[in-house]
Amino acid sequence: MKRIARLIFPLIFVLICEVNGARRTKPPKKRPTPSLPEPVEPTEFPPPLPPGPPSVFPDCPRECFCPPDFPLAIYCDSRNLRKVPLIPPRAQHVYLQNNFIDKLSEESFKNATGLRWISLDNNRIDSVGSQVLQKLENLVFLYMEKNFLKEVPNNLPPSLEQLRLSRNRISKIPENVFSKLDHLLLLDLHHNQLDNGDFKKNTFKGLKNLMQLNLAHNRLSKMPPGVPKAIHQLFLDKNQIDNIPNNYFKDFSNLAFIRLNYNKLSDKGLPLDTFNITNLLVLHLAYNNLTSIPYISPRLEHLYLNDNSIQKINGTQICPTDLVSLHAASSDLENVPRLRYLRLDGNLLKPPIPLDLMLCFRLLQSVIF
Repeated sequence: MKRIARLIFPLIFVLICEVNGARRTKPPKKRPTPSLPEPVEPTEFPPPLPPGPPSVFPDCPRECFCPPDFPLAIYCDSRNLRKVPLIPPRAQHVYLQNNFIDKLSEESFKNATGLRWISLDNNRIDSVGSQVLQKLENLVFLYMEKNFLKEVPNNLPPSLEQLRLSRNRISKIPENVFSKLDHLLLLDLHHNQLDNGDFKKNTFKGLKNLMQLNLAHNRLSKMPPGVPKAIHQLFLDKNQIDNIPNNYFKDFSNLAFIRLNYNKLSDKGLPLDTFNITNLLVLHLAYNNLTSIPYISPRLEHLYLNDNSIQKINGTQICPTDLVSLHAASSDLENVPRLRYLRLDGNLLKPPIPLDLMLCFRLLQSVIF
């Protein structure tokens, strides 16, 4: 037994040492650190107050900045707001862009009926209360670009001069929504989801003083009907328009600027005198399917025809004035065509520039060929 004990005890001692050593070398377990939840926009924290001393105006909303040298303005932009704060009655200009406001309820602006300028760009507004804007009888500028609107707001105040609703999701224009906007000068609806069915003959009824209409980047395949005859600028870029009806621009005596880039216009879809408009100064027809230069007005000054499929130019045919009479009155520049800038690059043309083109348009200062 003693002999067996002498053999067993050393083995037990070795095993105990190995177990203790293993326990000493094994790193202690760390308690898991609870992960903090990521903030969700907008954050739950109150917005930062503006730097500097408190506002000199006791009615200034806590979330906003009221400059002492501009007492009619309230700056609430980029403040992480989810609703319109209480705007004081003295305010005429309020800036609420770059926030997270998702709707305009009946309570919005209820005390600030003297507002003239509202900027609500880059929010998340998808609905506007039926009476919110109607009460703002002095409102002149309404900016609601880059929101989630699905239709043009109803009951717009008749005092409006500029209405900017671009980069929304608008696919509906309510009936008679513009009927009382006699003072509106600018209507911007570009980059929405409007198609042919959204424009009726009376859609723009009431806009008798409109100067600029922007319908670019929508889903139109036809020219919109009932466009106000008083407009000076018409933007229809990036649609799918393939033709312009005969005499469409017949009574547009003030129209000076047309943009129809990035459409599907072809020679077949353009009647001969489509752009023979008395006061037209700038015409954009780039990125279409034209194979020839359309007939233009003698008063046109800038013509953009780049990136079409034009193969040749006949200066005699496109000249709005007879070349023989121009040659006879070579020293009289009053009667020559006024074209000064012509862009033709991106077509199928080969140099040189035709001589009859230069003889016709003697005031050309730049030709990109």
